[in-house]
Amino acid sequence: MSKFPPLDLSRIRCTHLAGRESKVSLAHLGRPHTPGGSLRSFLENLPNTLAAADLRELARRWAEAAAGGKTIILAMGAHPIKVGLSPVIIDLMECGALSALAMNGAGIIHDAELALAGHTSEDVAAMLAAGDFGMAEETQRFLNAATRRAAADGIGLGQAVGEALKDAPNARLSLLAQAARLGIPATVHVAIGTDTIHLHPEASGAAIGEASLNDFRTFCAAVATLEGGVHVNLGSAVILPEVFLKALTLARNLGHHASDFTTANLDFNAHYRPLTNVVRRPTLEGGRGFNLLGHHEIMFPLLAAAVKESLQAGKGS
Repeated sequence: MSKFPPLDLSRIRCTHLAGRESKVSLAHLGRPHTPGGSLRSFLENLPNTLAAADLRELARRWAEAAAGGKTIILAMGAHPIKVGLSPVIIDLMECGALSALAMNGAGIIHDAELALAGHTSEDVAAMLAAGDFGMAEETQRFLNAATRRAAADGIGLGQAVGEALKDAPNARLSLLAQAARLGIPATVHVAIGTDTIHLHPEASGAAIGEASLNDFRTFCAAVATLEGGVHVNLGSAVILPEVFLKALTLARNLGHHASDFTTANLDFNAHYRPLTNVVRRPTLEGGRGFNLLGHHEIMFPLLAAAVKESLQAGKGS
């Protein structure tokens, strides 16, 4: 006889479908898009579940914060610039849906090259073999000069680069130039040795550190006013999440009330620091964190469009 005879199923206990709690109902189902339909109808037709529901809720919170004059911060890596998102971000600044912009050191390289030359993002694999990666003379000269000027004038790196780019051929597409024009704080948070402009003899560690520290303190001031606002981390896996966490603890240490706000992380993959330092830890005292995964060039324009639609709907259209 088998040590484990089959279980006797004759006395199994069943429940009733009608009374069972379920996670999905007819109200959660999406509806097909009608050709020629509006963006608003497309967003409304998305399934009311998981990431689609999060997208709509994040857009609603973002629009509500903008309409209420609350602080909205976009902290970003350089990749969003490289995939063509600068016009989308500038549009958010112009319509009052962004209060502050923060980026890593690579961000000023791609922003400046687009503004000055109309192109950026070299083929690293092709250039590395001969040791030519990061050796563009114009880029390093322009940005290292702006960095030294920022330190000498006691201002932040983002402001210095933005002001230096205001007359560039493509200044209208520069995040930093447009932030300077609109009076929106744009801060740059540098890790020395990570950016190609640090390879050159014109680079000054003292100037980089001074200018970036000035920007960190400006960023802290923005974070201190985040109550009821929104902080979005776009494509930064390490530097900006770490900077945000330190800025938040400093703001709270100084007595600023920054507890009930919305955070969001958008990236290709789920990384430890954004999930921990942006989505989870900062909202333990209140608010809510969101994590949306996908390609920047699709997800962020979709979110930005949803924000604008929500803003327009709030105006009674």
